[in-house]
Amino acid sequence: MAYNEFLVDRVKEAVAHQATLEEKKMMGGVCFLVDGKMLAGIVKEDLMVRIDPARQEEALQKPGCREMDFTKRPMSGFVFVDPTGLASDEDLKYWIDLALEFNPKAKKTKKK
Repeated sequence: MAYNEFLVDRVKEAVAHQATLEEKKMMGGVCFLVDGKMLAGIVKEDLMVRIDPARQEEALQKPGCREMDFTKRPMSGFVFVDPTGLASDEDLKYWIDLALEFNPKAKKTKKK
């Protein structure tokens, strides 16, 4: 499953200031972690963003945003944003800032 390399580069640039940034290939795409917690990722042409579940309904009103249904079940606190919601650097910054805002409150995934 291919993913949008240009979007990967845009996200890298947007989060380059994060000292604890990690990049991992996951779910057929690329994920970015900050402080060991998933922040965002790219799956095909979409940006996956981990956000505060309390702000999910607000986020779903934005252009190009939909529930993350990667497992065929919507996941609270995760959304997909298609290219229509990422047209400008300002659009991407909105999503990255929303994810960074939630990151300190997010729980780390337990390692298996």
